[in-house]
Amino acid sequence: MNVTIRLATPVDAEALAHLHLDVWDDAYTGLMPQGILDDRREKVAERVERWRDILTTSGNPTYLAVGPDGLVGFASAGPGRDNDVDLELELTALYVRATHWGEGIGYALLREAIGDRAAYLWVLGGNDRALRFYERQGFRLDGTEDEHDEGLHVRMVRSGT
Repeated sequence: MNVTIRLATPVDAEALAHLHLDVWDDAYTGLMPQGILDDRREKVAERVERWRDILTTSGNPTYLAVGPDGLVGFASAGPGRDNDVDLELELTALYVRATHWGEGIGYALLREAIGDRAAYLWVLGGNDRALRFYERQGFRLDGTEDEHDEGLHVRMVRSGT
């Protein structure tokens, strides 16, 4: 794994927006309606501004995995947004380019974002690769589901170690 993990800054917004589009295509093509992925690509400028705003004002860290050729992954975490789970930390994003799957980058990003702390996250149902990855990290499905335009999301939780 020839990458460096570092905190994202507002200067990273454009590159991060493009990475976010790419990793969604990698992860979700065939798992969600193609129109959703296509629509995201048509709004690049909006996505750049959204990332700039997140990185400027949210106060929640986003970590980047940076390789020799640029960004290869990212992870974000922050205070839990669900009222029905007794965990204070939510992993809100963890993505790695498909060309770097299996290199330990996702694990490194997860360790940086939440460490061994108790947390929860949402996964697109049918994303078996992600489900297996999170299970290896101690997360378990808690039976909670939420239907979105992208498809069924399932919640996974992990108690701290």
